[in-house]
Amino acid sequence: MSITLAQASSIVDATLKKAREHKQMPQTVVVLDNGGHVVCAKREDGSGIIRFEIAVGKAYGALGMGWGSRTMMERAAQNPNFLTAIVAASGGRLVPNPGGVLIRDAGNQILGAVGISGDTGDNDEIIAVAGIEAAGLKADAGGSKK
Repeated sequence: MSITLAQASSIVDATLKKAREHKQMPQTVVVLDNGGHVVCAKREDGSGIIRFEIAVGKAYGALGMGWGSRTMMERAAQNPNFLTAIVAASGGRLVPNPGGVLIRDAGNQILGAVGISGDTGDNDEIIAVAGIEAAGLKADAGGSKK
């Protein structure tokens, strides 16, 4: 099973609503299905021109490795050679910074991932988790901070 368009749209809208509540910088939010395809994406006015690619890279890396992008960042700090290898293996398609969060169903199966870029990685992650949970799904940010 994979994320539906209705679920992905709900996540994106809830995430952007939370970003405005927290007065974050303009955000770009992307939801990928469990095969890495874009299901839904929105870019707020004023969000930088490469934010879409960064958001996709955060979500893609989370899906590819099976853990949130925060975990990838933490592991990269411990083993930079591993990060270099997985970046090369992915064709440079992953971004090891918080804001890539796995979406899981009640049975803990991965349905897809959210990637967000626009504010700090920590703030991106906070609103990604909030958006996923607002849609009634489980957020898996990974790492030591959830």
